[in-house]
Amino acid sequence: MSFIPRLSYSAQLLPYSNPTSSLQPIGVFTSSQGAAEEHAQQRLETWRSQLCSSQDDKSGLLLLLLDFRKEYRGWNIQHDYRATCSGLIGRSWAMVFAAGGFKVKLYDIAQQQLTSALENIRKQMKELEASGFLKGSLSAEKQLALISICTDLKTAVEGAAFIQECTPENLELKKKIFGQLDLIVGDNVILSSSTSCLLPSKLFTGLKHVKQCIVSHPVNPPYFVPLVEIVPHPETDPSTIERTYALMKKIGQSPVKLNREIEGFVLNRLQYAVISEAWRLVGEGIISPTDLDLVMSDGLGMRYAFIGPLETMHLNAEGISNYCERYREGMKLVLNTFGPVPEFSGETEQKISQAMSEKIPVVPKHLNARREWRDECLTGLAKLKKQMSSN
Repeated sequence: MSFIPRLSYSAQLLPYSNPTSSLQPIGVFTSSQGAAEEHAQQRLETWRSQLCSSQDDKSGLLLLLLDFRKEYRGWNIQHDYRATCSGLIGRSWAMVFAAGGFKVKLYDIAQQQLTSALENIRKQMKELEASGFLKGSLSAEKQLALISICTDLKTAVEGAAFIQECTPENLELKKKIFGQLDLIVGDNVILSSSTSCLLPSKLFTGLKHVKQCIVSHPVNPPYFVPLVEIVPHPETDPSTIERTYALMKKIGQSPVKLNREIEGFVLNRLQYAVISEAWRLVGEGIISPTDLDLVMSDGLGMRYAFIGPLETMHLNAEGISNYCERYREGMKLVLNTFGPVPEFSGETEQKISQAMSEKIPVVPKHLNARREWRDECLTGLAKLKKQMSSN
C-alpha cells in the first residue's frame, strides 16, 4: 500500500434538501509541497519569491473544491472545500472529502504538480479499494470523478466558505497567503490553517477577517488518524469554532476544541513530553533506544490506542479520586526526578540515530517501506476500532 497523506474518515453523500434557498459554498484551501521530498525546499523558495515580489494571484497554492449540498443545523451550504493536493497533507484532505461525496477542485501554479497529485490519489484510492479500506460509500472511480484541477486562484476561491491552508511550517509564507486571502474572501468565509505549531495570534493578527480565522491541525496520516485540533485566535468568533467543529465531524474527523491557544497545542505538548523523557532515559543509559520504543508500542501504546491517560487513571483504580489517593505521592516523587529539557543533540542524538538507522536505514527505499507498513497497521487498527464502536 502506498503512503497515505494526512486526512480523515468518510461521510455519506446526502441529497440537497432545498434547491430554492440561497447557498454558501464551503471550502478547504492549501498549498502544494511538491510530489517529491527533495523538491520541497525549492518549491518553498519559489512560493516565497512569488508571494513577496509579485501581486499575482497564482501564489503557489493548491486547492480543492468540493461540491456537496445539505441543510445542516439551519445552515444551508454547498460544500466547496479547498486543500493541498500535491503535498502530502493536501492530498489526504482531498481523499477524505472525496470519500464524503464532495466535488474537489485542486489548485496550483504548476500544472505538473496537479497532474502528479491526481495520479498519486488515483493510485492510493485504487489500492485502498482493492484492500477493502477505501473510505466512504462511493467507489474509487466515483470519488476520483469528483476531483478536478484549477490554475487560477481567484476563480478557485470565488464563492468558497471554508478555506484550509496546508503550506509548509513557515510563518512568513503562511502570513503572505492569509494576507492575500483576506483581500479576496467574503465575510462568511472561514480561513483555517493546518499548522502544527504556529499560534493563531502569529498567523492571523491584523487581518480584517480575523474573526473568521482558526487553526484546524490534523494528525499524520489523517486518512487513518482522524484527530483534528481546533485552535482559535483570541478574536475568533464562537460561530467560527462551532462551524469548523461541525464540518470536521461531518467528514468523519474527531475534532477537539481548545479553549485558547497555547504553544504546541495539545497533541504536540503531550508528544513532546513523552519524547523528552524518552530522550533522557536513553541519554542516561537507563534503557536502549529499541527497548524504549517497545515500552510504548507494546505497553502504553496498547492502551492509548483506545483510551487516553485520564481514562486510564480512572480504570486503573476505583475512579480518578481513588487513583490520586493511591498514587499522587508516587507520581510527584517520580516527576520531581525529571531532568531539564534535553538539547536533542550530541552523544544521545548519535546513539538514538544509530539504533534507529540499524532498524530502518535512512534511505528512501527503507523509510518508505516502513511508512507503508505503518499505514497498513493504522488501516487495520482503524477498521478494528470502527468495528468495536459499532458493536
